[in-house]
Amino acid sequence: MPPVLFQPMAADDVATAVGRIAVGPPVNGTVEIGGPEQFRMDELVRRRLAQLGDPREVIADPNALYSGAKVNDRTLVPGINAQLGETRYETWLNQPTGQVPHAKSQPAA
Repeated sequence: MPPVLFQPMAADDVATAVGRIAVGPPVNGTVEIGGPEQFRMDELVRRRLAQLGDPREVIADPNALYSGAKVNDRTLVPGINAQLGETRYETWLNQPTGQVPHAKSQPAA
């Protein structure tokens, strides 16, 4: 796998960003979003496999393709003016399935 930087974003943060952009004024351009932290892809996958007790080896290969494309250290991270989510990777990873960290409870109908 390519040892490049990437910035994973929790689904709840993606939904919040898309909602904010959708109801906001026209952007007339591209809005980049990303998670609050950057990781090397190979290191994060290696770390997660270890947490799961999965013995598979992760091999970093700078010539490896990502979904068929050649990538570099900046390909998978947003630019300097990106809107970043709030949920850190460790928080996101340790959430019980189905729990949404930023959701406010809705009154019963």
